[in-house]
Amino acid sequence: MNPVAEKLKRELKAKAHHLNPVVTIGDKGLSKPVLKELNLALNAHHLIKVRIHSDDRNERNAIMSEIAKSLDATPINHIGKVLVIYRKNEEKAE
Repeated sequence: MNPVAEKLKRELKAKAHHLNPVVTIGDKGLSKPVLKELNLALNAHHLIKVRIHSDDRNERNAIMSEIAKSLDATPINHIGKVLVIYRKNEEKAE
C-alpha cells in the first residue's frame, strides 16, 4: 500500500466524485478474476471506483485492504458500498 500525501488524497477524492464504479464485487467476494479486472482498470485509469454488494462494513473494509495489498494500490475513500482506489501509473504520468 502506497502512502499518499493528504493534499493529493483530497484532490483524488474530488476527481473521483464524478466517476462511476468500473468494477462491481458481488456475493462471491474478491476472487482472482475480480482482482484481474481491478488491475486492468487501475492500469487504464489509475483512479477507480468499486461497488461492493455486501452489507457488512467490516467485510468491505477487509476487501479494500486486500485490494490495496494485492495490487499495490492506495485506498482513498470508502463511503457506503463504494470504494475509491488509486495506483500511480508511471507511464501515464509522463
